[in-house]
Amino acid sequence: MHNALGDEFLLTRRRVLRYLLVGSGMVLPGMAFGNAADALIDAIVGERKAETGELKLTTPAIAENGNTVPITVEAGGPFQGDQYVKAIHIFAMDNPTPEVITFNFTPRAGLAKTSTRIRLAKTQQVVAVAELSDGRVWRTANEVKVTIGGCGG
Repeated sequence: MHNALGDEFLLTRRRVLRYLLVGSGMVLPGMAFGNAADALIDAIVGERKAETGELKLTTPAIAENGNTVPITVEAGGPFQGDQYVKAIHIFAMDNPTPEVITFNFTPRAGLAKTSTRIRLAKTQQVVAVAELSDGRVWRTANEVKVTIGGCGG
């Protein structure tokens, strides 16, 4: 399935589900935040098998303050031509809004590496999912112990 605007503009069933879950900010009654995060990750991965690949997520083991937790994520590289990382998604599995940020890359980036600070509500898994141009998906996770929560906790 292709269109003139490119694959990133296709509205697949999974992409619509993902946008609805993220955009609404709603969690269904009885659904734990982790389940919402798993649904978002499943919408990205789809039928593909998530591999460990060359995805590296660097987080502190202990964050004294959940308001500003530094992370760095790097996916393989250097990339050339039509072989590159299209996007890296970061999820905080137990946050009220689990999808924290998505970084998009083009073939011109060469490397898929970035750093930022995120907010964590409590001790939890931080998950990184990378989508590659050839259809592969890489996934990795780190546990971060939070002593003072950053989402009102």
